[in-house]
Amino acid sequence: MIPIKNKDGIARMRESCAVAASVLHELKKRVFPGVSTYDLDQAARELIAQHGARSACYGYQIGSRRYPAYSCISVNEEVVHGIGTLKRILREGDIVSLDIVVQYNGYIGDNATTVKLGQVPARVDELLSVTEEALAIGIRHATVGNRIGDISEAIQKFVESHRFSVVREMVGHGVGQSMHEEPQIPNFLDRKKSKTELIRPGMTLAIEPMVNLGGYRTKTLSDGWTVVTSDGTPAAHFEHTVLTTDQGPEILTIPRLEQPATAKAAAS
Repeated sequence: MIPIKNKDGIARMRESCAVAASVLHELKKRVFPGVSTYDLDQAARELIAQHGARSACYGYQIGSRRYPAYSCISVNEEVVHGIGTLKRILREGDIVSLDIVVQYNGYIGDNATTVKLGQVPARVDELLSVTEEALAIGIRHATVGNRIGDISEAIQKFVESHRFSVVREMVGHGVGQSMHEEPQIPNFLDRKKSKTELIRPGMTLAIEPMVNLGGYRTKTLSDGWTVVTSDGTPAAHFEHTVLTTDQGPEILTIPRLEQPATAKAAAS
């Protein structure tokens, strides 16, 4: 069953998503050649703490595995769930996906973006633009009365019209008190499902196109977490958490650009 948020839950989601968005906004400023992905992850840890939140990634458990980092930092062919390491130094021409998930006041905020370091090939530049626009298109289809499959179909059609591929193995999802709630939100339309869930007011959905320059297939590295493209081509990832309302979809992951309260207190 898809959780429907009440007035209090929506207010808490707005708060948690604003924190996640502010952390992501600040972290983007730290991305430049010569920085290690470990340094970026530690910066994310510090930024999250400054807001009085905690990382929902750190210690996230699947079976016996626990995620060891505070953020997901994925470079070039890494699609999602990249783990920061001192060995991975960013270079001119890299593209870097930053995925920030926080828990604040009992609720989750989830968002992601992909940034480029300097000049990249034209086709890679297009990959980022198309993936970001696919997110915007998906959000526009998250309207009350539509179905989840309408989001999926719109994203897939747009991405494939530009000769890119949408990842099949990972999907968007509902989000709230848990990082992953119903419904699943694929970035492609599963033709085996004649009907998908109806969108109703009060849903909070993490819509997140993951798009590959080459084929759609992926594999997981030996660390058990990092997902890469099977053919080694670059991938991009953009994500917002969205509230469905009778007035249309509302993006919740908009950064508040003022200092967090703890930072203000320290400065005074």
